[in-house]
Amino acid sequence: MSREVHVRFCEGLGVKLPGATHRNVYVKSRRAGERVMASLTRYLEGTLNLQVNQEKSAADRPWKLRFLGFSFRSDKLATIRLAPKTIERFKERVRQITSRSRSMPIAERIRQLNAYIMGWVAYYRMAEMKGRCERFDEWIRRRLRMCIWKQWKRVRTRYRELRALRQPEWVVHMTANSRRGPWFMARMLNQAMDKTYFEQLGLRSLQARYLTLRGVS
Repeated sequence: MSREVHVRFCEGLGVKLPGATHRNVYVKSRRAGERVMASLTRYLEGTLNLQVNQEKSAADRPWKLRFLGFSFRSDKLATIRLAPKTIERFKERVRQITSRSRSMPIAERIRQLNAYIMGWVAYYRMAEMKGRCERFDEWIRRRLRMCIWKQWKRVRTRYRELRALRQPEWVVHMTANSRRGPWFMARMLNQAMDKTYFEQLGLRSLQARYLTLRGVS
């Protein structure tokens, strides 16, 4: 009842409520979920005159649904995990920043990556994703190596840069003259441009930041 009065009071004063409010209600069975959802829908639309988005409303298992980018695992602890669409959105944004078609100094790419991934991991730190953060870190470094290789267009440039990375001469010769694509070469350059190399360039680690936020030493 107090919620009903509050809503009407705010609307009467011209205060705008949020355009969309997300709520999850957990019950023991699907039948109970369908019953509660129908009851809430009647109350929200009939009593409070609020609109319920039927397309985004459902009664289903927690691990089949997502809430603000989160979901659950189907275990007894109901472990919080990242929703699949959250992972895809993350990858899409990283692909945009590390696109080979975007001409950009590596320092600027890293700056944009740091700004995005540090905010992202802070928001989703509640999810269990230590292993996923490690895989994300490896994937991001490979994409950066791909961008760097693309910038080394000429063979003589590759020779110069690979020698600067203190690679054996036979590795320099084989790598510089390779005709494989940038994504393949990004894996070949894993030893030359390792984790320490990118740390020195200023790239932040998702996993390290995640563990810090979770208070894990």
